[in-house]
Amino acid sequence: MAQRIQVSLLFAFPVVLVGALYLWGLTIPVPVLGRGYVITLPLPDTEAQLGLPEIFGPQDPTRPLIVIDAGHGGPDPGASSEGLREKSIVLGLARALRDRLVEQGGIRVAMTREDDTLIILEERAQIARALGADLFISIHADSAGDKEGVEGASIYTLSETASSEAAARFAQRENDADIVNGVNLSGNNDAVNAILVELSQRRTSESSAEFASLIEREGADTLRFHPQARRSAALAVLRAPDVPAVLYEAGFISNPDEARALASAEGQEQFADVLARAIRIFFARQSNSG
Repeated sequence: MAQRIQVSLLFAFPVVLVGALYLWGLTIPVPVLGRGYVITLPLPDTEAQLGLPEIFGPQDPTRPLIVIDAGHGGPDPGASSEGLREKSIVLGLARALRDRLVEQGGIRVAMTREDDTLIILEERAQIARALGADLFISIHADSAGDKEGVEGASIYTLSETASSEAAARFAQRENDADIVNGVNLSGNNDAVNAILVELSQRRTSESSAEFASLIEREGADTLRFHPQARRSAALAVLRAPDVPAVLYEAGFISNPDEARALASAEGQEQFADVLARAIRIFFARQSNSG
């Protein structure tokens, strides 16, 4: 019995102590150890209207439009190595591609970000849809951590499982409120809309895979690709049901030599040359098939 009382007092003492200190107007100092490692990111107001970027190139709205997405930005630096940060490298690559396409003419180009700002992940694909983009490419740089010698670019498309899941969620969220591939979903029942979005997502996934193949083919003699260059994953920026999209991992920033090459003017020009060719071939095929 005495032992049970002692145990009860042991648990009750801290509660009584804190209560007494509170009544006396005193507080217990909280250790600050580890607080310096917490990173806070100021996110844009999600309720604010989505701001759309400038469209470069011809003013003719019938010309194809590509949206180029430079990953990360602002307080989100992405991966880093020897003073080089992913957000800066991919922005340089995105600008080089935009400039090459505009210089060659015939294609409209927009960028989700043109400077060191943070764009919410979900808004990146939303921008492409809002602009009526015909193609979307998100540019990133990979990291292998402490593993040495890992190098090469890789191209991600949306996985089949994620594609079906994305189509189902989109149909449920946008029912009676959106247009997919020119088809107005309003007025249809849930089952019909789900089928329409699923078909649209399937066609979009096929087009995305075709564009990924073109990048790999056009870059075979110029760019260095990872042995497993073609990959698929459930990536949020690839989930739009009516905009063909790929995520391009330009290389490994954890590899110092590759990171410096990607940050160089020569590396950016090589990237822009290859991607511009793949984009033009893709749009030419789409035009002929239409």
